[in-house]
Amino acid sequence: METIETIRNRRSVRKFTDEEIGENDILLLKEALLRSPSSRNRNPWKFYFVQNKELLKKLSLCKPSGADFVSQAKLAVVVCGDENVCDVWIEDASIASVILQLAAHSIGLGTCWVQIRNRRYNEETFSQDYIKNLLNIENNLQVLSIIAIGRPAQTPKPLEYDNLQFDKIKDVL
Repeated sequence: METIETIRNRRSVRKFTDEEIGENDILLLKEALLRSPSSRNRNPWKFYFVQNKELLKKLSLCKPSGADFVSQAKLAVVVCGDENVCDVWIEDASIASVILQLAAHSIGLGTCWVQIRNRRYNEETFSQDYIKNLLNIENNLQVLSIIAIGRPAQTPKPLEYDNLQFDKIKDVL
């Protein structure tokens, strides 16, 4: 699939089938992540691949709303960054999150981003602290996102070209 077609057709998927993700597909996703660009090639990210059904269910509870579909995914990738390695870890981890979503779409998988940074599990606990405790993530890492992945049970239609917000683009000549 051409890159522009991947971008045109990728949409957030929140409903997944029960079909497993093959090991070759998982290896391709890992490769895509490790090929993500990063500032000064510092690679401040670390990725946690979660396939255990019980852990997926617990991850889906990481914030009051907006993560419940993680429990139905076959894979969740927790995207982390180390601010001690690079001052732009947020940008680098965000780029990796998007690369992962595009790579997954290109091999027929559906994905949806779950925002974790600056979100709360409850009034006393941040979502990232809940996740770090659940997955035993090192203290020096910050949790940016969870990318839920699975075979799509629904395929949302791409945005129509005429509905794109071209007013957000200013040509400077």
